[in-house]
Amino acid sequence: MTLIGNVDDPTEIKRYRDVVRKAGIHGDYVIIGVEHQSTFDKNMIFRILNYDATTYINQVESKKEVYPIGSFVFYTGDEEWNLPETLKSIPSEMEPNINDWRLPVVDLKTMDARKLMNRRLRDVVEISQSMFAGSYDGLRENRKIETESFMMAGTFTHTNIRREDLPEGNEINMCKAMDQLFQRMRDEEKLNTLKELLKVKLGTLSIF
Repeated sequence: MTLIGNVDDPTEIKRYRDVVRKAGIHGDYVIIGVEHQSTFDKNMIFRILNYDATTYINQVESKKEVYPIGSFVFYTGDEEWNLPETLKSIPSEMEPNINDWRLPVVDLKTMDARKLMNRRLRDVVEISQSMFAGSYDGLRENRKIETESFMMAGTFTHTNIRREDLPEGNEINMCKAMDQLFQRMRDEEKLNTLKELLKVKLGTLSIF
């Protein structure tokens, strides 16, 4: 090992997670931390390490019971996550002496929506995946969902859908909603914009 100099003092960085919850699992408690990312951050694993360490320190200093921490990144970017999810990207000879830290990433595009027990969350994930894939057929299924679930999927996928573009009410029929949405866009001569947002190639929509 060669010493190459001092390490700069740490700078002030964000230490607040997007979501923190205490959960019970088989009678035991765990703290769940979730960080939403729509872009790549090469320092993400160090941010998670910092969040976890800060949470552990706060628990110790409170002199109460220390609960284990599980952290996840909820990724909603267009490209597949390709950044390190472990600290083991180091010289192999040093690996036994370096503590590892994992970065679990839940990719919205590839997660299995069937495993979600909450119907509203399952709807949001399935609609988001159809939007990412540009699947008009997937979006036009004859089923009812909450309007807010559709709007949330639009937010996650950066699809600019206005509330007034959808049928009225707290619940919408997806088939009717998509027909109305595309009809309104066509009337306003904005169809190509919506096609681009949904990543649908020109000529694949059979309704026109």
